[in-house]
Amino acid sequence: MAIFKKARRAPRLPASGFTGKRRGVSSSSGYKPTLAIILLVLLLVTGALWLRSHNWDLRAGFESITGGGRPVSTGFAGSGVETYSTASQVLETITVAKPYSGGGYKRSAFGQAWEDIDGNGCDQRNDILARDLTDLDLSKNCKVLSGTLTDPYTTEIISFRRGEKTSEAVPIDHVVALSNAWSSGAWQWSLTERTLIANDPLNLQAAGQFSNTTKSNKDAASWLPQTGYRCEYVARQISVKAAYHLTITSAEKRAMQGVLATCPDQPAYRSSFARG
Repeated sequence: MAIFKKARRAPRLPASGFTGKRRGVSSSSGYKPTLAIILLVLLLVTGALWLRSHNWDLRAGFESITGGGRPVSTGFAGSGVETYSTASQVLETITVAKPYSGGGYKRSAFGQAWEDIDGNGCDQRNDILARDLTDLDLSKNCKVLSGTLTDPYTTEIISFRRGEKTSEAVPIDHVVALSNAWSSGAWQWSLTERTLIANDPLNLQAAGQFSNTTKSNKDAASWLPQTGYRCEYVARQISVKAAYHLTITSAEKRAMQGVLATCPDQPAYRSSFARG
């Protein structure tokens, strides 16, 4: 009688033993974090390049996507101002330099506010309100009593009514801010010359209180209006700086070139008051 021995079971490998592949490690799991980091970096770089193409202006970037921005017909453009050349060509004639760092700016250095430099008997604030507002109600002594402004900087429609607390709804903006003019060369001018640039209609624009405050003394490298008004706005800044022989910074010039690339035929404007 044959005797069969019971076969022994092969010993089990310990749980941590080698099984052909490393336990707990997927062949692709090591790549997932790396891929996520690469995608994130690409997204950040793309976003930065996109924002840079819009002069680091988030609002302008969204306007380009949504079709925002609206061309605005301004009183300035319809005032019969003389045009010449193109703003791009005039820009190339302006000296690029660092701003004056000696300080000393004060509003009084630019003479009396709203001086009647054209001698028509009306102060410049009321002249500009009469130029830029519609539906006007005027007094016999040049005062604008009421009207409607479409702020070209934002397209906001503002009802203006003259009054101690209501007139401030429509300030008059210096297209080239006076402090910017000061650091661009006006620090060495006479009072007469400063009074002219502070009251030149080329450099004055009725605006909303919000946009006027937001713009403040910023140049084109730091602030631009809504896309529908940028070409005329930048052309006016260039025209003022050219007429009064002011300088621009390299960053300012790049911002202006970026805007004018969208409107190469945009003309420059002549000042009726700048001297030589």
